[in-house]
Amino acid sequence: MEGFSGNNDLSQLQATMRAIELASTSIQMQINPAASEAIILSLGQSSQPYNTCQFILENSSVPTARFQAAAAIREAAIREWPFLNADHKRTLITFCLCYAMQHATSPDTYVQAKVSSVAAQLMKRGWLEVVAAEKETLFYQVNQAIAGVHRVDVQFAGIKFLESLVSEFSPSTSSAMGLPREFHEQCRRSLERDYLKTFYQWTREAAFSVTNRIIESDSVVPEVKVCTAALDLMLQLLNWDFRSNTSDPKINVFSAGVRQDGDSLRRSECHLVQPGSDWRDVLILSGHVGWLLSLYSALRPKFSREGYWLDCPIAVSARKLIVQFCSLTGTVFLSDDGKMHERHLLQLLSGILEWVDPPDAVSKAIENGKSDSEMIDGCRALLAIANVTTPYVFDNLLKSLRAIGTFTFLSMLMSEVIKVLITRNTEEETWSWEARDILLDTWTALLMPINTTTANAFLPPDGIKAAANLFGFIVECELRMASASAFNDEGDSDYLRASVSAMDERLSSYALIARASIDVTIPLLTSVFSDRVTRLNQGRGIIDLTETMEELYSLLLIIGHVIADEGEGEMPLVPNAIQTQFVVNSVEADKHPVILLSSSIIKFAEQCLNPEIRASVFSPRLMESIVWFLARWSSTYLMSSDEIGEKIVDSGHHYEHSSKKVLLSFFGEHNQGRIVLDIIVRISLITLTSYPGEKDLQGLTCYMLLHSLVQQRHICVHLVALNSWHELAAAFSTEKTLFLLDTSHQRSLAQTLVRSASGVKNSEESSQYVRNLMGHIATYIVEISSKSNLKSIAQQPDILLSVSCMLERLRGAASASEPRTQKAIYELGFSVMNPILVLLEVYKHESAVVYLLLKFVVDWVDGQITYLEAQETAAVVNFCMRLLQLYSSHNIGKIGYWKEIYLYLILLKIGPI
Repeated sequence: MEGFSGNNDLSQLQATMRAIELASTSIQMQINPAASEAIILSLGQSSQPYNTCQFILENSSVPTARFQAAAAIREAAIREWPFLNADHKRTLITFCLCYAMQHATSPDTYVQAKVSSVAAQLMKRGWLEVVAAEKETLFYQVNQAIAGVHRVDVQFAGIKFLESLVSEFSPSTSSAMGLPREFHEQCRRSLERDYLKTFYQWTREAAFSVTNRIIESDSVVPEVKVCTAALDLMLQLLNWDFRSNTSDPKINVFSAGVRQDGDSLRRSECHLVQPGSDWRDVLILSGHVGWLLSLYSALRPKFSREGYWLDCPIAVSARKLIVQFCSLTGTVFLSDDGKMHERHLLQLLSGILEWVDPPDAVSKAIENGKSDSEMIDGCRALLAIANVTTPYVFDNLLKSLRAIGTFTFLSMLMSEVIKVLITRNTEEETWSWEARDILLDTWTALLMPINTTTANAFLPPDGIKAAANLFGFIVECELRMASASAFNDEGDSDYLRASVSAMDERLSSYALIARASIDVTIPLLTSVFSDRVTRLNQGRGIIDLTETMEELYSLLLIIGHVIADEGEGEMPLVPNAIQTQFVVNSVEADKHPVILLSSSIIKFAEQCLNPEIRASVFSPRLMESIVWFLARWSSTYLMSSDEIGEKIVDSGHHYEHSSKKVLLSFFGEHNQGRIVLDIIVRISLITLTSYPGEKDLQGLTCYMLLHSLVQQRHICVHLVALNSWHELAAAFSTEKTLFLLDTSHQRSLAQTLVRSASGVKNSEESSQYVRNLMGHIATYIVEISSKSNLKSIAQQPDILLSVSCMLERLRGAASASEPRTQKAIYELGFSVMNPILVLLEVYKHESAVVYLLLKFVVDWVDGQITYLEAQETAAVVNFCMRLLQLYSSHNIGKIGYWKEIYLYLILLKIGPI
């Protein structure tokens, strides 16, 4: 193959072209693909194959061969760029650019797209070398094409080239060139500073130039393709990650307080567009938004005609751009108290409103076969607006167009979407699922700042009322869905029978809505909960209560999210809305709405301690919701260590904290806290002993509820003084049903019980507490390892299960080691050293048991390493060496834990032996 400046022998060029054509065709037909691929690769890997590639592009009748030739130009040019002279580089770029324009009418659009992409990549590769005059010359040709000086198809090709160029200069979509990151960043900054706005203007003018032709025509014309490409490019340009103006010192008052974070509750993407003040003339003052809305408005009547429909490319592109304009924010608007921004959003909202209003008529049309795309895009537009406004501005927007505020409309729209969702009652994720999630994100965007601040960032009155109405409807629908799921025999619907974790995201959004009108929603939840409990009590033993139990399950999850937050590794605080919206005198604490609601739930949960009531009412699924609620609630309210209720430094915040003071005092150590703690422990014991085989319920009890109780020492002090806790500890040692728990649950339970020892008076008593708790395990391990017939009985299912359970309990205890209990846990491990070696020998072919043995040793050594004296260190090192030798002789290569053990041996050797 000839190089760029090599011999242009026609026969050689033709022979190479035929070889590439044959190889490309063979790959498509799966004929000797390896050899064909090698031939194609050799083209790009050869030295300066540019003449050959150009020949193939200009003469081959095989599209895939032309595609491969373009790819070879790109590969070779990027590789050889430092060695090419300026003329060669310029010629390559010019050839690719001209080829894309000259062949704009070719039906093989993917070939033209590839060549255009190569031109863009080569232009970027030489961007920092080429002087401004050369760039202007190239862009002049592009501008002429985009302006429509040539044919319509050339205009389209010019727009597509700019699309490729912008894509290459954007860090998220750029192609790899083997260059430092700084190169790409310099190119990005240069394009944004010098050309991006110009590209937008060219593209906008191209769209302007074909608009009349499209609107006046009764059928689809070629200009539609140009306009669609222009709209797509404008959308791409607005999606640019603008950075040049991010340090602009001017502050846009309108956007002050707008939430910029990507909160975990968010499901829908919303990219804020912040191009800066330099773009104001192009985006705001030019009438661009008015033209865009008029274009789409003119397209809508055409959707029933041939060639146009609601989801045709030009309609989709126009809607996407309209939605993106809703995300415009920052210094592109004047600092005029938000008046320019408000006019901008009002203009957009006036055009978008007909996509979603009236909600019932729109949803009915969708259910009758109309596309849902306008509705979904309308919801996205509301989300975008919510992300760039404050609640007050958001609510006032619609009041200029309707007799209601935007919050009221948002509530009406979401209510309609939820109504459709529960009516359809299907596992398939329909448009109503997507619309609901987007609208929930809209509420989240508006309410999250209010949920996380104590400033006067409250909702307008209409917003509070709308939130209250919507939440009431949500509760009604959720209970209706729960009731409908009670006798669902067709499989567990993702929506109807979702687990707590699966529902958490949706319920967290519901909680924000509830907290926006907390003074209404808490009494509502109390009333609804009391009503369902009354139904249970009146119908027990008389009617089937399955529906009511499902409603209570759903209701407890909703209430738990509303009145408490998930700690995410930290101790959660009382939600801000509850702190600020209720002012209750401490003398009348029992009248506090949250205390009334919490007390009614705890009183209801306590009924499960009655065997007769438990058998008829408290199903495993209902108990799951109770345990989950108690775990979440107790982390916030039960004996909280937060003393702010008693130590309010700033008297000016008295009313803000009075609600919190009353709540935490009521369920504190010196009030109802100990009583509630005892109830919770007794409920935990019931779930572990009276619901055999219910792994989910028992997992929630061990990992969430009991685990949360031992995180704070002052609670452990009360725990270890409770008879109920001693009953749990005794059951752990002797109750056969607890040995049937999932082994991982037993590990968690052992860890929790050992951690509670931090509440015992002193170290000696703490150690004795652990010895009493774990002594039976050590005794069992020693006795089983001493049996003369161990090898013959070791594989019996009951023996295997017992050994596994005991090892898991040992792991749990070892992982709970702390200074107070270290001595007892060391003694525990020391007492089973030799038995562990015996068990390792016996179970050398049982990888699951070997795994548990090694994990126990790792956890035990890890917890002891910083406390050991010289003599103890020597004993542990000796034991680990024997363990490692035994393991290596039998199990090498089967389990990789020898590396961990070896690491601990090295650490131990640091100490004196």
